[in-house]
Amino acid sequence: MISYLSLSSNYLSEKIAFKKYSRGIKRGCVQRPQTLPAATRDGFGLRVFVLSDLHTDYPENMAWVRSLSTKRHSKDVLLVAGDVSEIYDNFVLTMSLLKERFKYVFYVPGNHDLWCRWEREYLDSLEKLNKLLDACRQLGIETNPVVVDGLGIVPLFSWYHESFDREEDIIGIRIPSLDMACKDFHACKWPGNLSNRDTSLALYFDAMNEKNQHTVKQVQRTCSQIITFSHFVPRQELCPEKRMLFYPNLPKIIGSDLLEDRIRSIHGVEGGSFACHVFGHTHFCWDAIVDGIRWKCNRRDRDDEHAMSRSSSIEIVKCYQALNMVIFL
Repeated sequence: MISYLSLSSNYLSEKIAFKKYSRGIKRGCVQRPQTLPAATRDGFGLRVFVLSDLHTDYPENMAWVRSLSTKRHSKDVLLVAGDVSEIYDNFVLTMSLLKERFKYVFYVPGNHDLWCRWEREYLDSLEKLNKLLDACRQLGIETNPVVVDGLGIVPLFSWYHESFDREEDIIGIRIPSLDMACKDFHACKWPGNLSNRDTSLALYFDAMNEKNQHTVKQVQRTCSQIITFSHFVPRQELCPEKRMLFYPNLPKIIGSDLLEDRIRSIHGVEGGSFACHVFGHTHFCWDAIVDGIRWKCNRRDRDDEHAMSRSSSIEIVKCYQALNMVIFL
């Protein structure tokens, strides 16, 4: 298995070629997607649920996770689209609780997960990322493409870059700088030439998906229905216009053009009837079909910025594989 730290900044370029990341792949070996057994419910097909931006460092959010039934979802799949917790111990506890409640749990990291403000043992955010992924492996949390009962599920690593924003800036009012508005610039610690100031982080995280290219191709050949998911936003249209935002420069810190390219390499350039991508990060509810792909961001009922009410629903994406169909509700 290739260590994520082995993808040094020397391998980053504007044109990511697979051959540059193939040094850790054993020739003669064929990678195939892991196929997990079905956990069919009586009268239903496979059910897939989505959560993101849990922020369980807040006690009320951790309490909400604990309140989830340990029986109701015992045969279901859960996709966790990042921002679980800033504190490592809380991350492990949260993911353990979710794994106890769901048959299969998938995860991709968010920006809050990689903050290094309190845990001094971490040298940088990449060290923390590796520790989070190690914890997922130990808990049985999936972070790689997997086929579950004929449904392909593909987690995608990503990070944002400022040039993602192509909308004209709001002028004539005082707007705080990105450094002031976004804690990532201070709470994350990046080694070498990696920085929020350019595309280097977006390129680095996108390159992490390259190790799964053979597996993804197998998923494409095996499955007619695929769900991809990420923490960050693939298209700027999936965020409100700047004139509607409390912080008009938000689009500069939410998404990646590389992410949509990666998604379309999986679902096809023109998408398809069952093409669906789920994301988080912005905390906006979103459900739209754009250029052949259904883009969905989970809705949360919140009493404040971080707290989820007891009535908040995690039933964001339900997949019923009856009659060879997937229905997204």
